[in-house]
Amino acid sequence: MASSSGTSSGSLGLQNSGSEEDLQKLMDQRKRKRMISNRESARRSRLRKQKQLDDLMAEVTKFRKENNQIITRINFTTQNYLNIEAENSIIRAQIAELSHRLQSLNEIISFLNANNGGFGIEENYSIADSAYNNFMNQSCNSHFVNQQPVVGIANFLQY
Repeated sequence: MASSSGTSSGSLGLQNSGSEEDLQKLMDQRKRKRMISNRESARRSRLRKQKQLDDLMAEVTKFRKENNQIITRINFTTQNYLNIEAENSIIRAQIAELSHRLQSLNEIISFLNANNGGFGIEENYSIADSAYNNFMNQSCNSHFVNQQPVVGIANFLQY
């Protein structure tokens, strides 16, 4: 009996040893699978990060292009604004000169009406209208106000 129990005990030892080896192989296999899985996961993570970086770089390029277009439009608009502002300054100066000349013409009419310089009232308006129309035609046809003083007309009419 001793020999049969020794054999049986020996075969159990071999089985335990075999199952421990199998268990170790199984654990090693799981470790390798996990290691392979982790490497694959890390590779996918690197690819995702690279794609995100590429996307961000493309976005930076797009924003720089848009920024340059906006700067170009701002510069164009600023130049147009400055041109219009210069034109407005010229027009304001023309308005001031025309207002001054109109006031001078009104003073001439008042002077003619007060002194009735040998002309009838209708003739005074006719002369003033003619002078005003000539003045407006000359002023409106040129880009700059004619700088000849209206006072010369008043001096001429006094004599």
